[in-house]
Amino acid sequence: MAHSLLPMAATCLLLLTFLPSSSEAHNITKILAQHPEFSTFNHYLTITHLATEIDRRLTITVLAVDNSGMSSILAKHFTLPTLKNVLRLHILVDYYGAKKLHQLTGGSATASSMFQATGDAPGTSGYVNISDHHGGKVSFSAIDDAEGDAPATPSSMFVKSIKEMPYNISIIQISAPLTSPIAEAPAAAPAPINITESMKKKGCGLFADLLLSTPDVEKTFESNVDGGLTIFCPIDSAVKSFMPKFKNLTSEAKQSLLLFHGYPVYNSLQGLKTNNGLVPTLATDGGGKSFRFTIQTEGADITLKTKAITATIKSTIIDQDPCAIYTIDKVLEPHELFKEVQTDAPAPAPAHAAKSHKGKNAASPPAPADGPDSAPADDKAADDNAGIVLSSGRFLTATAAVLVVLMV
Repeated sequence: MAHSLLPMAATCLLLLTFLPSSSEAHNITKILAQHPEFSTFNHYLTITHLATEIDRRLTITVLAVDNSGMSSILAKHFTLPTLKNVLRLHILVDYYGAKKLHQLTGGSATASSMFQATGDAPGTSGYVNISDHHGGKVSFSAIDDAEGDAPATPSSMFVKSIKEMPYNISIIQISAPLTSPIAEAPAAAPAPINITESMKKKGCGLFADLLLSTPDVEKTFESNVDGGLTIFCPIDSAVKSFMPKFKNLTSEAKQSLLLFHGYPVYNSLQGLKTNNGLVPTLATDGGGKSFRFTIQTEGADITLKTKAITATIKSTIIDQDPCAIYTIDKVLEPHELFKEVQTDAPAPAPAHAAKSHKGKNAASPPAPADGPDSAPADDKAADDNAGIVLSSGRFLTATAAVLVVLMV
């Protein structure tokens, strides 16, 4: 019986190999970049940091507006915080593909936008009414009333589906921007973030002091916050043990090491988990090839790897778009300043004892010594190989599960 199930098992394994992941990552910027008619919409999703928020959500619908439609929004000369609220109204926190839009229960649905989901919209403001009309037409209108009694604002019509990844992300073109007096109301700018004070309150006082003692470096960190910044702050015990090395560095090297702890892109923890790979830092030169490290997810941990050291994220100090600060358990050491770590050669692998003519066991040949620490090299091949290994691990796990079920 078991043997007769083997062909079936092989078929199941083949299917598993080609099935798409239900949590497939998406990148709204790259998707829209393939459609020049949405370049303005794409640009403002980036500078308002909404692109990052879209990418880190597992289920999302984007109501995209073409360049002509964006011109009517920009003509109102909104401040950036207000423009962000207007664009949030065009991001629904649920999945609506073209098929679902034409199969709405009762012919209509009320969807929460990101403007509503963030808590910035009062009452029922920030919800979007979707209606499926006769003739296959679908309309969208913003519900704009803090008390819930006002009628919906003028409608925008479904034009076409741009990209669908069920049930992950749907990008739909609508005929005109959604209007909402509440979303368009003047929005206060977010309170400025004091990087060093935040660090001192959460166990990173020594690293904060190093930044404060190097004004040019502190200024570089502060000036990059508005554009998006992720800081990895070594905890006090890590900085304390590292200080003998730090004191032996030149002034220029000290600055580079401190800047090495800043990644000039805002990333939530979820974003870091899904966007692994080699990244630039504030210390990276114009060519983009120096002072980089690799972000890698290992089980439940997120690690930062150089050729000299591996650090692990321990906690969150701040996660407030456009700035995130995380504590790490070690000071990051760029290989440009520190020697690569060499791993010890493994013990010889055990072999079946082979008797010699003298009655003694013949020794197995020693295993070759490992090369440098497997912190990824500064090339694409290292990242590709890592992806292959991880994929193989998932495949073997799925294989084992299928075989167990079929053999029972």
